[in-house]
Amino acid sequence: MRKSHPIRRVVLATAATVSGVVLLLSLKPASDPASASAVGAAPQQPAAGQESPQGGMRGGAGAGGGSGTVTGDAAQTQYGAVQVRLTVSNGRITKAEAVQAPKGGLSDQKTQLAVPKLNQEAVAAGNADIDAVSGATYTSTGYKQSLQSALDRMRTAAPSGGSGASGTAGSAAGQARTVTGKAERTQYGPVQVRITLVGGRITKAEAVQAPKGGLSDQKTQLAVPKLNQEAVAAGNADIDAVSGATYTSTGYKQSLQSALDQAR
Repeated sequence: MRKSHPIRRVVLATAATVSGVVLLLSLKPASDPASASAVGAAPQQPAAGQESPQGGMRGGAGAGGGSGTVTGDAAQTQYGAVQVRLTVSNGRITKAEAVQAPKGGLSDQKTQLAVPKLNQEAVAAGNADIDAVSGATYTSTGYKQSLQSALDRMRTAAPSGGSGASGTAGSAAGQARTVTGKAERTQYGPVQVRITLVGGRITKAEAVQAPKGGLSDQKTQLAVPKLNQEAVAAGNADIDAVSGATYTSTGYKQSLQSALDQAR
C-alpha cells in the first residue's frame, strides 16, 4: 500500500478547516442583537401612558380650554349649608360633588340619600335644571342654587373661551380667575374666602361667608375688610389676626390658605 506524504495530509486538513469556517459564517443569521438594532429592526412600541403623535395625548384635565374645578357659593338651608364643586373638562361637567351638606341626626340620612343622586343628575344634565330628590327638598334646593352659582362662575371667569374653572393651571397669563376656599367652621359660624387672581397674584379677596347675628355682625364688619386688604397686600395667608375678632380671623386665614392651595 502506498503511504500519503505527511505534508500533503497537513495541507488537506488545513483546507478542510477553512472550508468549514466559511460554511459556518455563511449560515450565521444576519440579524444578531447588534445588527437587528441597526438594520431591519421592528419599530419600538410607545411606552404605557403615551400615544403616537397622531394620537394627540395631551396633559390631562387641566389642558385645553374650559377644564379644571370650580366651586359654587355655599347655599344656606334650614338644615345647614350646601355647596357644590364641579370638575370640568373641555367645558363639560365630568364630576359633581357636595363639599358641604347638612349633617347630624336625620340630616345625615337625607344627605346620603340625596347628594349622590343630585351629583349624577348634575353630570347628566350639564346644568342646574335637575329634579329635587323626594324627601330632601331643602338639600335639593340648596344644591341647585350652589350648582347654578358654580356654572355662572365658570362662564364668567373666562368669557374669551379660556378656562372657566377656578384653580386651573392652564389659565392664560394675565387672565383673571377666581378660587373659593373651603368653608372653615368657627365657634360663631363658618368663614369662607374667595380670591381673584391675575397672573398668579391675588387682586381681590372677599368673604363669601362670615359669622352673622348680634355681636358677630359688628365683628365681621370690623374684621373682614381688614383681612381682605391684608390678603391682597401679602399675597398669602400669613396675615395678622384682627384684634377682637380672633375666631373670624383664624377661620379666614384657613379658608384663604385652602383657596391658595387650590390655585396652585
